[in-house]
Amino acid sequence: MNTPLSQDQKTPISSPTAAVILIGNELLSGRTQDINLQYMASKLSALGITLRETRIIPDDEAVVVDAVNTLRDANDYVFTTGGIGPTHDDITADCIASAFGVALPIHPVAEQLLLAYFKERDIQPNEDRMRMARIPVGGELINNPVSAAPGFKMGNVFVMAGVPRIMQAMFDSILPSLRRGPVIQSISVTCNLGEGTLAAPLRELQAQFPMLDLGSYPGKFEGAPRVMLVARGSDTEAMSQIEEALQGLVTTLGGDIEKSS
Repeated sequence: MNTPLSQDQKTPISSPTAAVILIGNELLSGRTQDINLQYMASKLSALGITLRETRIIPDDEAVVVDAVNTLRDANDYVFTTGGIGPTHDDITADCIASAFGVALPIHPVAEQLLLAYFKERDIQPNEDRMRMARIPVGGELINNPVSAAPGFKMGNVFVMAGVPRIMQAMFDSILPSLRRGPVIQSISVTCNLGEGTLAAPLRELQAQFPMLDLGSYPGKFEGAPRVMLVARGSDTEAMSQIEEALQGLVTTLGGDIEKSS
């Protein structure tokens, strides 16, 4: 097993872990389709950060506080999206402050950022708009180059907007600060066999490569039913062997390989 080592070449490098909390009644009702998770998951994977859990939860203070406290204790990083706007149901900042047991005052820098943004666009500041300048005591601002209202970081929790283009800009700005792990690689083999045929031998192959995640995903390739076999992992030696092993499995079972990448 070729596991990356730390600089002293003795201690294996562990992959940082992360959880994502998507906050908003509109997500649970189906009115809004989330696209933030896919964006974050792909970026985290490229940095060798393992996304272990995602929760979609309502704008309910007790639920948000519980999720934040549970997941921040269990992971290196927690990322939240949604609920930091100016309306009554934007309660995420209040919930984070409650989870950490701190006050939620107007942050002077956030206030100035918002006032400058409003002035430039001839927008009249009011109490509701200025709610977006409230930051829990001890929070560090996350830059928002799109609409000025910042996100913030509390401990290992990163709080971002739900609007995709704003969230993505915020998320990209914090990526350089995150601890990286061994890069997670992925390969796939697509074949014309059914999952029922593949299940038992794929289970045996997983036992041979416990350091990798193996999965099967039915779908269509050029209009015909097909199954994609996917392997993911950071063990370079195992990843160098698994594609040939998957292709061999398909061939042994009498299947045709449609695509590998």
